Amino acid sequence: MRIVIAGGHGQIALRLERLLAGRGDEVAGIIRKPEQADDLREAGAEPVPLDLESASVEEVAERLRGADAAVFAAGAGPNSGVARKDTVDKGAAVLFADAAVRAGVRRFLIVSSMGADPGHQGDEDFDVYLRAKGEADAYVQGLDALDWTVLRPGSLTDDKGTGLVRLEARTGRGPVPRDAVARVLAELLDTPATAGLTLELISGSTPVSVAVKSVAGN
Repeated sequence: MRIVIAGGHGQIALRLERLLAGRGDEVAGIIRKPEQADDLREAGAEPVPLDLESASVEEVAERLRGADAAVFAAGAGPNSGVARKDTVDKGAAVLFADAAVRAGVRRFLIVSSMGADPGHQGDEDFDVYLRAKGEADAYVQGLDALDWTVLRPGSLTDDKGTGLVRLEARTGRGPVPRDAVARVLAELLDTPATAGLTLELISGSTPVSVAVKSVAGN
C-alpha cells in the first residue's frame, strides 16, 4: 500500500512509518518543517513538506493522489495555545479529509483523543483541545466518501509497547504506549471492516491483531 500520514514527524507517526516501511509499504509523511525530513527518511518514509495550516485543499489532494490510505496524526501540541487547537486539531483534520475525498482516497484513519466531544464545555486549553478533536471527528464521520475509522487513545506514554491492548467502542480511561497506538493503526489499515467505527484504546491483555479482528467482527 501507499499511505500518506499528516503530522509525519509526530511521535506516533514516526513509529507508524517505521512499522509500515518495515513491512514493505510505501509511506509518505507530511511535515511542516523541512529540517524534519531526515528523521522521516531514517524511519523509511518519504518527507513531504507542506503546511496544513496554510495549504489549499487542492495542494493537499495533489500529495494524496495515488495513495491507498490516509492517516491524520497531526496535532498542535500541549503548549500551542488555543488558536492552534482550532487551526491544527480541527482545521487541518477537516482539510486533510476534504483533500482525501478530492483525491479519491477512501480509507481514512484519524488519531483523536479519549474524551473528544464537539459539545465539551470549558475554556481551558485542554477543554478547547477536546472540543476541536470532537468537531474534527464529527466532520470526518459525516463524509460518506470516506471509509473512516476514528481512534481515540487514552493517556499516551513512551513505555515500550507490549503488544497487548484493550480496543473497544468504550474502554474507560487509562494509559497506552505510543508504540501500541502505532501498531493498532497499522493493523487497522489492514482491516477494511473497521471502517465506520469509532474506537477507544488503552493498554490491556489482548494482542493487537486479535483486538482489531474482534472489533471488525472476525
